[in-house]
Formats: sequence, structure tokens, C-alpha cells
Amino acid sequence: MKFNKIHHIAIICSDYNISKIFYTEILGFSIINEVYRTERDSYKLDLRVGDNDRLELFSFPNSPTRPSYPESCGLRHIAFQVDDIETCATYLKEHNIKVEPIRIDEFTDKKFTFFSDPDDLPIEIYES
Repeated sequence: MKFNKIHHIAIICSDYNISKIFYTEILGFSIINEVYRTERDSYKLDLRVGDNDRLELFSFPNSPTRPSYPESCGLRHIAFQVDDIETCATYLKEHNIKVEPIRIDEFTDKKFTFFSDPDDLPIEIYES
């Protein structure tokens, strides 16, 4: 048995419209498919990240909030590779997104930083 790659990352949001704008208009991910599932009162939005990666955005009524800080067990964060971290961080700040100070990975000497989505999900950007 062999795992080939990550097929997708799924995120549940508390406010579908706000998260849809965040991921499509601010982060610039393109829409692959969007459906409303009446029986679940839920949206499912498939987004393309880069050339081959996929993010699924879900809405479910009354989902519990995700503990992020202090860090809890489970998925810690998602990370996206960028070519120029300073330009990306400046862009996010111009869109009123709080970005942590840029740091250097002590093992790779690459620059990285974090910001959060509308539901406080930690997102890392990592310079290539």
C-alpha cells in the first residue's frame, strides 16, 4: 500500500459567506464546484489551490468552535507555500488580516509566518 498525495483539506466554517469571500477573493483560490445540500442545510465549496491542490469548505449549522489557542490535540494548522513572503504578508495586512512577525525556520533557513481565517483557523505561509 502506498499513499500518493494529499487529495484535499476540508474546513468547516461558521459563516459560509464570510469564509467564501476570504478564501476566494482575498486568498485567491478558484472555485471548482459549489453545491448546497438541502438535507444537511450545508454548503460544500471545492476550491483549487495552485495547480493540483484542493480545499473543501463546508458549512454546517451550529458546529462547535475549534480550540486553537492554547494549541489543542489534532490538526495544528494548514500551510501554503509562497514565492515572496513579504509581499504576501503585506497583501494580507492591506486586507485587515493580522499577520504574525515573519520568522526563520531554524532547520531550513526559510521564512514563514502565520495568520488566521475568519474562524481563527491558523494558516501558515512558508517561503519556497
